Amino acid sequence: MKEEEIFCVTWERLQLRADILRRIRSFFDKLGFTEVETPVRIPAPANEAFLEPPPSGNYWLRTSPELHMKRLLAAGAGKIYQMGPCFRAHERGRKHAPEFTLLEWYRPNEAFETLYNDVAKLVSAVLERPLCPRCLRVEEAYLRFAGWNPLETWDEDRFDEDMALKIEPALNTQGLIYLTDYPAQAAALARLNPHDPRTAERFEAYLNGMEIANGYGELTDAAEQRRRFETTAAMRQTRGLPVYPPDEAFLAALPAMPPTAGIALGVDRLIMAAANVQDIAAIRPFCRES
Repeated sequence: MKEEEIFCVTWERLQLRADILRRIRSFFDKLGFTEVETPVRIPAPANEAFLEPPPSGNYWLRTSPELHMKRLLAAGAGKIYQMGPCFRAHERGRKHAPEFTLLEWYRPNEAFETLYNDVAKLVSAVLERPLCPRCLRVEEAYLRFAGWNPLETWDEDRFDEDMALKIEPALNTQGLIYLTDYPAQAAALARLNPHDPRTAERFEAYLNGMEIANGYGELTDAAEQRRRFETTAAMRQTRGLPVYPPDEAFLAALPAMPPTAGIALGVDRLIMAAANVQDIAAIRPFCRES
């Protein structure tokens, strides 16, 4: 195989990628955020339902910088963002790679809904065209496109399967959509909605059917967070999946963390949209070698 067949990213796309990274940093710098860096190799990844951190000796490579960034918030940091490498084992496809670039930002003492505006303005700035997002509640989406209500009858496997096979394809031509009010069972690190405790303060942003961001009103109750981690750990053990040690430093810091809105956005997917390509390997060099 020739080198140009392995290295399938064109020079023009590499230049576009570099330009978009600059635009992202400029966007947050102008809003008064501070860029931070936290460890990539960590001693205790969060127990989440189906995210697998690759092992690195006695540690693991992070699936996101979330837990360490929240410790910074608990220590008094203001508005912060981070853009850097994250890792998820066994994830490979046109929209997935085991190593990818994640953007994460947090707004302490601000309302969860401020993230809606952030995402719309950031995506508009990157794509260089104005976008007018709209919200669609999870309950409404599942009733309309899947024929059942996950708020009334929770079924995790059915929820995930229908999301991939029915909900996301239905959003394919609808521009920027915020899928909101996720079931409480599908929000491991989010606050419950005070107006409807069946749901959590969580939304996912979809751009033409491709999920690009996942936002929370962040949970700051350490006892509740521990309970959720333990519930997920028990589920993972039942399914024969690895169970990771609790991050005690994170749980100890959590009570000092202020009410916060936080979100993670897949940079590679945003660049895919800007480049109008359907495969992550077209905008991420050496993607197939990782």
